[in-house]
Amino acid sequence: MSKTNTTRVVEVGNIKVGGGNPLVLICGPCVIEDDDTMNRAAEGITKIADKLGLPLIFKSSYLKDNRSSEETWQGPGLEKGLKTLARIREQFGVPVLSDVHTPAEAEAAAEVLDVLQIPAYLSMQTSLALAAGRTGKAINIKKGQFLDPSDMEKVVGKIERTGNQNIMLTERGASFGYHNLVVDMRALVTMRNLGYPVVFDPTHSVRVYGISSSDPAGGRPEYVPALTRAGVAAGIDVLFIESHPDPQCALCDAASQWPLPKLEALLRQVIEIDAAVRNLEPIEYA
Repeated sequence: MSKTNTTRVVEVGNIKVGGGNPLVLICGPCVIEDDDTMNRAAEGITKIADKLGLPLIFKSSYLKDNRSSEETWQGPGLEKGLKTLARIREQFGVPVLSDVHTPAEAEAAAEVLDVLQIPAYLSMQTSLALAAGRTGKAINIKKGQFLDPSDMEKVVGKIERTGNQNIMLTERGASFGYHNLVVDMRALVTMRNLGYPVVFDPTHSVRVYGISSSDPAGGRPEYVPALTRAGVAAGIDVLFIESHPDPQCALCDAASQWPLPKLEALLRQVIEIDAAVRNLEPIEYA
């Protein structure tokens, strides 16, 4: 998949996503935590993105509603979480993204968020897709672990019929029912051929389901660099990396978030690979 095969351009603030535009980074802690942690994350990530010239969308969830136990940290909730994201948006000058889970959340979230994200487990929820689409905001749909990538055409169609074509599609691995996720690089090609920018999320792809994300066995972060390099080489438009100043202390996905102190080194490799891909001539089978 060559970058010469362009997609529709999606505008997020002053960032142009897809259509042959530069690679974009979506990055931030999995879930909103205390102000100090969020400030350290936002400051560190924005400095790295600015230094490397990567357009940045800051990501953190105000609610993680698919936790394995209701006793684990799910986030501060809609009202408080949106206040935190609004402050980060203003203080650091970056667009912000978070998950929406119900149609009722979409309108309130759209008052703050630049990108509304539909979680993978909810990717086939029609009422949620329609409500998100009607806000007119950019929508990032995470492909369900249970879906064939070609099935995302149906989800795209729901949002298109609201009059919204500001759509991005995210690959985050496929589940075969054995806890480990498998990343099929063909999915990136299939979804990008739908005409919209494609996002790759290697950090969620290394989660080991059935084990708490706070348990060191709940993720395989050592595979993040290899998956990241492979995804960028396939020709993605956006890289999605969950990063935390101290992943071992993170309140969610501690076993899979990429350490902020190691983020710059990984992104430097990403930039080199992306530049090489952009200079390749497309090779068509037929």
